[in-house]
Amino acid sequence: MKIPFSWLKDYVDIDCSAEELEAKLFSCGFEVEETLYFGEKIDKIVTCKILKIEKHPNADKLSVCTVDAGKYGTLQIITAATNVFEGAIVPVALDGSTLFNGEKIRKGKLRGLESCGMFCSGEELGITDDWYEGASVHGILIFREDLPLGESVKDILGIGDVIFDVNVTANRPDCQSVLGMAREVAAVLGKPLKMPDLSYNTDAGVSTLKTVKITDDAFDLCPRYKGRLIKDVKIGPSPEWMRRRLFSMGLKSINNVVDITNFVLLEIGQPMHAFDLRDLEGNEINVRRAKKGEKIITLDEKEFKLDENNLVICDAEKPVALAGVMGGLNSGIKDDTKDVLFESARFARDNIRKTSRTLGQRSDSSARFEKGVDYLSQEIGLKRALNLVDKLGCGKIACDEYDLKGEQFKEKTIETTVDKINGVLGLDIAADTVKNILERLDFKVTLDGRNITVIVPLYREDVEGYPDLAEEVIREYGYDNITPTLLKTSAITAGGRNAEQKSAEDLKDLLIGYGYNETITYSFVSEKEFDLFGLDKSRLIRILNPISEDMAIMRTTLIPSLVRAAVYNINRQNYDGKLFELAKTYFAVSGDNAELPEEKEVLCFAAFGEKEDYFSVKGVTDGIFAAFCYGKEIKYVRSSEKFMHPTRSADIFVDGEKVGLIGQVHPDIVAACGADKAVFVGEIRIDILKKHFNGKITAKQVSKFPSVERDLAVITEEDVLCDDVVSVIKRNGGKILEKVSLFDVYRGNQVAMGKKSMAFNLVFGSDDRTLNVKEVDDAIEKILKNLKSELNAELR
Repeated sequence: MKIPFSWLKDYVDIDCSAEELEAKLFSCGFEVEETLYFGEKIDKIVTCKILKIEKHPNADKLSVCTVDAGKYGTLQIITAATNVFEGAIVPVALDGSTLFNGEKIRKGKLRGLESCGMFCSGEELGITDDWYEGASVHGILIFREDLPLGESVKDILGIGDVIFDVNVTANRPDCQSVLGMAREVAAVLGKPLKMPDLSYNTDAGVSTLKTVKITDDAFDLCPRYKGRLIKDVKIGPSPEWMRRRLFSMGLKSINNVVDITNFVLLEIGQPMHAFDLRDLEGNEINVRRAKKGEKIITLDEKEFKLDENNLVICDAEKPVALAGVMGGLNSGIKDDTKDVLFESARFARDNIRKTSRTLGQRSDSSARFEKGVDYLSQEIGLKRALNLVDKLGCGKIACDEYDLKGEQFKEKTIETTVDKINGVLGLDIAADTVKNILERLDFKVTLDGRNITVIVPLYREDVEGYPDLAEEVIREYGYDNITPTLLKTSAITAGGRNAEQKSAEDLKDLLIGYGYNETITYSFVSEKEFDLFGLDKSRLIRILNPISEDMAIMRTTLIPSLVRAAVYNINRQNYDGKLFELAKTYFAVSGDNAELPEEKEVLCFAAFGEKEDYFSVKGVTDGIFAAFCYGKEIKYVRSSEKFMHPTRSADIFVDGEKVGLIGQVHPDIVAACGADKAVFVGEIRIDILKKHFNGKITAKQVSKFPSVERDLAVITEEDVLCDDVVSVIKRNGGKILEKVSLFDVYRGNQVAMGKKSMAFNLVFGSDDRTLNVKEVDDAIEKILKNLKSELNAELR
């Protein structure tokens, strides 16, 4: 909500600077997101009178002007403007001046002649016709003849205001106006609020009730509707002060009647509409739900097809306004309008929001109604509009009006105690201080000892009980005065992470140590991902109101998300990367989503680049198991997942239980995602793996005796798995075999077709002696014998 500092001063005697007021607003719960200094940069632009105009001797389109700059003397200005004339008073940017946009002006030569400055247009001063008549002209701004010379244009035109862009929270729709914020300013400064003039004169010969018939058939959507007739309207331009107020809020002046409704919207916060009475068939207004298929063309010349969910304002035959959103083209104010019906109504915020979003039609009025308009604003808003009609002399005001109400709203009364209010705050604020603060905020307060009775103003619909009163008190008393205290049932604890959180952090630290970067992706995915990756859809959880089709399903695996992230990077020429995510996956407990989903914690990582292969991602899982599952039996078995490469992927088992998989994503899947590079992934079910975590890791002393290494290369059938060979080696190597690691796989001319060679490094050792050659040879012989018998593997 943009609020001009100068407009606030109309209602409150502000005795502090704009910067101080900004800090005070923040202290009472209103964050000023941005402070705009309108015209702040304008400097050294003064009024000058053109004394003489001559053609430039060296340029056909330039003129040499001699100007009287008052105290700055006589200056020479060269211009290409065609609308200047001798005797005209114009704004001149002097040498060293600054324009509205911050551009600096220096004197210099133009085609050989010196120019001591520059004539300015309204655009270069940041203004339009709404600020000063003639400012929108295509050319130089021409001032009135009575202005003094050599004076600051910024001061003469009143350019130089501070605009606060205030973030008004959803529970305070009463502050979505200048008057609403002025109430808060008055309270925080301890100053009286000066209400806008609501007085006006009526004409006994003009009657709304006798001229117009107004009915409300939808009190649930329109709980209050006020209407007042204005006769013999004189359509014309608005006065300068009103145009400037609208300009400062970003609105363009249209005519006096329309400007009055816009002014009331900004000042009071009440959206209004003005109907041309001659366009209302039967001089009738009926508030009702639209009929299915009914159509309306709004003021912006857009046609909408309506249904029963839309609220409309109709005459005797047709809709003339889309309630709370925009008026109809067939009833707008025209240059020859004579009789006007003012509407000031309250509409249900949810209905306006649905209508606006369904039809894709938004306006300043709909934005205000969506946030909520209080019950009191209809009356104040209409009175202010009538006051302005009377003040501007643009019509005769009817002596009566319609005020249709679905129910009578009354001020709420809250009976509580000062102790309860203090109990919420954890403070001991004096009763008189509480009373004073609430009264400054326009509450009516009666204090009886420690008992307090508060009557809530109609515009404060957010205040319902003593906790709300406590919030009001502390806003003004000052949050800085709150002393930290414990709740009655609370106690101080050591804090810190629990064992599960520590394990998760340790796991992340390990991945980061391997060069991986943590990423966070959406838990929602497209059903198309399930089809592309061939995933099981039997336990899908579908979102009832998804943001889009691409976010309609809760994911059951993280692999598609990480593959998409990898492809995104590859397509942006980031060809090397390592990503990981530790997150939940979700599975339906029953087919109808009746129960909460089953959540499974999963670690997924993806690697891509020239240096990445199956063994690089296997190294990550080996490192995880070494750190968290030391001593457990780890086994890799060829994976049958369709979205994985058939020969470069494996399922992972810990002590016989499957915990995940690793390997290369099928090239066809990656290609379908939009990349032509290999992507390697790993996914581990952390919720299962936790069962195999070592509760306590013990250290083993390094043997002081030397170890013996042997390399063993064996030829096997193509379908024999590396893990099967390792298992045979470990079973037959005896206690002296400490480590087995694969270091080479060969397929080529030196081995038969359909076979492969795998080379392993074997480390033998003992903690209590030095091994002799015979012990190691016997172990190697036994290994080779069993490799032959079990896997038909032969020594290469």
